[in-house]
Amino acid sequence: MKSAEQTTAFTDWHDGKRYLWLLSPAIPVLAVSFLLIYMFIWDWPGLLWGGPLLVYGLIPLADWVIGTDTNNPPESAVPQLEDDKYYRLIVYAYIPTQYLATIMGAWLVAQGQTPMWGLVGLVFSVGAVNGIAINTAHELGHKKTKTERWLAKITLAPVAYGHFFVEHNKGHHKNVATPEDPASARMGESFWRFLPRTMIGSVKSAWHIEAQRLERCEDPLWSLKNENLQGWLMTVLLFGLLTLWLGWIVLPFLLLQAFYGASLLEVINYMEHYGLLRQKKADGRYERCEPRHSWNSNHIVTNLFLYQLQRHSDHHANPTRRFQALRHFDDSPQLPSGYASMLMPAYIPFVWYQKMDPLVYQHYKGDLTQANLQPGKREKLLKKWQQPAVTYHSADSEPDVAEGAVAEAHQAEQEIDTPHQFQCPNCGYVYDESRGEEKEGFAPGTRWLQIPNDWPCPDCAVREKVDFVLRKH
Repeated sequence: MKSAEQTTAFTDWHDGKRYLWLLSPAIPVLAVSFLLIYMFIWDWPGLLWGGPLLVYGLIPLADWVIGTDTNNPPESAVPQLEDDKYYRLIVYAYIPTQYLATIMGAWLVAQGQTPMWGLVGLVFSVGAVNGIAINTAHELGHKKTKTERWLAKITLAPVAYGHFFVEHNKGHHKNVATPEDPASARMGESFWRFLPRTMIGSVKSAWHIEAQRLERCEDPLWSLKNENLQGWLMTVLLFGLLTLWLGWIVLPFLLLQAFYGASLLEVINYMEHYGLLRQKKADGRYERCEPRHSWNSNHIVTNLFLYQLQRHSDHHANPTRRFQALRHFDDSPQLPSGYASMLMPAYIPFVWYQKMDPLVYQHYKGDLTQANLQPGKREKLLKKWQQPAVTYHSADSEPDVAEGAVAEAHQAEQEIDTPHQFQCPNCGYVYDESRGEEKEGFAPGTRWLQIPNDWPCPDCAVREKVDFVLRKH
């Protein structure tokens, strides 16, 4: 993994976003503020649509205006960053106002004075608070302290997604970017097909994981030692108490906002590994998860609101690393824009495919057999994206070499710090940069980039340099 060159020395470094991280717990604070204004100052139902306005409008706009930041904290600063309790308090601060927004939303529904269009906005706004709270639970659930792990479960209760604590940590991180992972989307799979697959699959996976763990520990499956049951019972308790207090009318609201909140998590899951696939090794096991197996983004505003979740490659490499220390890697694939800006395209399949399928194609240099493809669309996708024949410069006849192979050679010749070998597609002659070709006047160490494009193959004289392909060891 190669981290960004923008990493600076510790002696010169300070967290320039230290106080901007307060935007993360500000989301439920903003929601509560809008609810208070509606309840006591101005009863315009449009105020109840603040959540969708923020998620689908203001954050994407701010990302577009402010842009990206690839700076990394130096490794020498990480221990101090990790120990700074300020950052932990930022994460903890989300939870009280998250619960307050949920309770206030239920109370408004019970009053029966809000018009239907306002109630719809209320579902989306409270659901957005609790959906984004899953990211808070995500940050807490990866940590080792019992306090933080229990806070993660508490955070998941209002969104009825307690099994996420088990499935994400022990399922998704193990199976990420493989067909076995219900939270890794396949190329050619729409979000609307992915949503039921991941929601149902994550429950099944979480239950299976806990069943295996409890069997090893010789503990009963149906007990409070089952962490899935712990999380779900918290939801039952919360929703039950609110229903007893405010009446059955609030239960549909609580369930709808929970479903929408969970769908926000899953649309982010849909983006994070779309089409990416870890290859199987000779022993049948998958290769280790690397930066190339996660889509990333450095758009500042979304990162500030989501505890830098968009630096997803580093999170998979170092799950316990706290958000303030996550790094950008130069070799990680990048989304066209931030997560918030990609929400609407993800909901519209043809727009999503138009944006993302070419990026998957480029990521795999045209070889989509290495991508995670939707099974029912595999042949169609391979046919659609098959590489056209190369238009060669130096001969009329065209050997069976794909355009991507030549493009890969052109890319490799720019990598002057690493010696490569380039092969003639006609006769198989190999030019080794470390050895050169002295009979042609190229001393050892002569880079492919230094050789003229019209230099012919010294063995067959049929192909010129521009036709050569990268030889892989």
